Amino acid sequence: MSGHETFVRETRAPREPMPAGSWDCQVHVYGDPSRFPPRKQGAYQPPKAYFDDVHHMAKTLGLGFVSIVQASLYGTDHGALLEALRRGRDGYDGVRYRGIAIIDDDVSDRTLEELNDAGVRGVRFNFWKRLNVVPSLPTFHRTLERIAQFGWHARVHVTEPELLELQDEFRKVTGPIVLDHMGHLPFAGGLDQPGLTIIRDLLARDNWWMMLSHGDRNSAGDAPWDDSLTFARAYYGAAPDRCIWATDWPHPEYPKAPVNDAELVELLYRQLEDAEARQKVLVDNPARLHGETR
Repeated sequence: MSGHETFVRETRAPREPMPAGSWDCQVHVYGDPSRFPPRKQGAYQPPKAYFDDVHHMAKTLGLGFVSIVQASLYGTDHGALLEALRRGRDGYDGVRYRGIAIIDDDVSDRTLEELNDAGVRGVRFNFWKRLNVVPSLPTFHRTLERIAQFGWHARVHVTEPELLELQDEFRKVTGPIVLDHMGHLPFAGGLDQPGLTIIRDLLARDNWWMMLSHGDRNSAGDAPWDDSLTFARAYYGAAPDRCIWATDWPHPEYPKAPVNDAELVELLYRQLEDAEARQKVLVDNPARLHGETR
């Protein structure tokens, strides 16, 4: 892990308020390593980014809902996630928290029920090989079948090589499934790169969703990340009712100077200047994806 802290603790409010009921669809929450040790195969060391820290960020931005995604370095040990959900599932200081798990064949049906009761609403598959938690394809498909009874959605974390490799498997999926972080495609590759052709094909199917995140990371440079605008608008244009947004706080392994999360809200506002589009991406779409009635 790099020596610098990857997030700005003193989050500021965005210059324009977020719509009521806005969602941040991906943060990670960690715990004291003495209580929640990471896997030996974890790709990085857990940052000091705990529930109170993410809640400070959420309250400052003006979020109504936050989706806590199981960190890859914990694998299927959901102890830190469950502790956070115990505090935030039913609402903590005006913010409600939901969870996204990592599941393999060793996770029992009873554990799935317990995760559902705790507020988990989806499962993430980390196909990005460097994270050392890649599921087998049989496990991927079996897990999709197992979570259907709960109405959960799936998420896939890939870069372009995995997207090219797995495209045929992804086309077999029939339930709701999210492509994280705009597919991790580098914006410098332009709109004709092979991965984007695959993404367009997936988004033409009514079960595939896009997470409009990592506009900062996928950019060739630093703020204001103008090269993200064309990509975000293209994805929204392809699936306006199936786009969601996330900060990815606390930005694990962030390769640049730490970003204030308010800047990411303001980036979305530049990507989508229309109020109706923002309402869909920040409020209506994620509420529907997570099974929340409003």
